[in-house]
Amino acid sequence: MTAMQRAADAAPSIAIIVLNWNGRDLTLDCLRSLEAVSTPNLRTILVDNASTDGTLDAVRRIHGERITVIVNADNLGFAAGNNVGIRHALAGGADFILLLNNDTVVAPDFVDHLLRPMLSTREIGITAPKIYYAEPKDRIWFAGGEISMWRGMAKHTGIRETDRGQYDTEHDIDYATGCAFLARRAVFEKIGDLDPGYRAYFEDADFCVRARKAGFRIRYIPAAHVWHRISASTGGQLSRRKAGRKLTSARRFFARHARPYHWLTIPFFFVLDVIRIAALVLAGRIRDTNPRTP
Repeated sequence: MTAMQRAADAAPSIAIIVLNWNGRDLTLDCLRSLEAVSTPNLRTILVDNASTDGTLDAVRRIHGERITVIVNADNLGFAAGNNVGIRHALAGGADFILLLNNDTVVAPDFVDHLLRPMLSTREIGITAPKIYYAEPKDRIWFAGGEISMWRGMAKHTGIRETDRGQYDTEHDIDYATGCAFLARRAVFEKIGDLDPGYRAYFEDADFCVRARKAGFRIRYIPAAHVWHRISASTGGQLSRRKAGRKLTSARRFFARHARPYHWLTIPFFFVLDVIRIAALVLAGRIRDTNPRTP
């Protein structure tokens, strides 16, 4: 056995979960980028939510047995769909689970960067990469997640800013986006998996808040890079369906995690958000553009 083989055998087992629903071309691009990732002891699990667009045939033809494919009989949505892959990976002995949207492409070394701080301390339970828009490639979509219980708000740090290195310092954050994060096995064993009660949005914030309450730190790793085609399954960055679902999920999240005194201010900011979205709808900046939405 070579030294390289011994190192690979000693490396932690990492399972990447990619969830797909009628996103063949996006998924193929994502899987193609994962082929270039050199991290040892890595396997990819594609979970398909009852697609009808030929995704599975294409994936099997191109990737064969290199990728594990799990087919759900129905479209389970984001949280429940990912949970199928998470449970399969944990049952198979995975030490770490990496959730990754199918509408992303990744840098070849992004897993190495996400894993490094995990191996230095067990206090870090989740790591999150710097995520860019697909176009332009230097525009930031996520450079950390912030939650304000007083405002009833969860937001991305740095969103829509051009990357000039202003968010290149590692630090602890409130939450990692479900678009891409690495979590150690112990987190799932202690708090469970994603809450399927969130049909879309805030399931990641909910998972991270529960992890923090259980004593785990969440760390932003700017050296790990991912590019995201924003909300490809919900009609683009601004769609009526997306806006509605975010408001519904926000109510569920803050009803669960906010303290009674936070509700002195949350309704005020919630009304402002509804007014803002209504104004965008009337201005034609929010509309339904994609019938593929689950």
